[in-house]
Amino acid sequence: MTAAVNHFPLYNKGYFNLRLEEFGMYKFKNKEYVCLIEMALDLIGEKWKSLILWNLYNSTLRYNRLKREIPDITQKMLTQQLRELEDCGLVYRHSYPQTPPKVEYSLTDDGKKLVPALEPLHNWGKAFIEKNGITINHNKC
Repeated sequence: MTAAVNHFPLYNKGYFNLRLEEFGMYKFKNKEYVCLIEMALDLIGEKWKSLILWNLYNSTLRYNRLKREIPDITQKMLTQQLRELEDCGLVYRHSYPQTPPKVEYSLTDDGKKLVPALEPLHNWGKAFIEKNGITINHNKC
């Protein structure tokens, strides 16, 4: 294992299959990336994933509460995005064995480490709407 691989805590858990020796490529879930930024953006770059991560940053939420926090997302898309985030190790899904079913979502340690990278985007967006006189009807994020 090269020294660069030691910087990836998920590597030893089987999430990553990095091929640093061959052409400087990175492989995650059978997809190859040229650089780490490309990989990170592929994991969270979709519109809904970043909003899900932002909403889970300081709290554990049930599905319907998360849906209320992101009103424009469809149920199908929310379910899909949560599964993808769970699959790559950023979101934890806790299912309680009860009737009716109770499921809660929270961030893993890796998810918590990622969310502060979204803060500059939030701050930029806030400054942008203030500079351009844009009004918003809600304060969801």
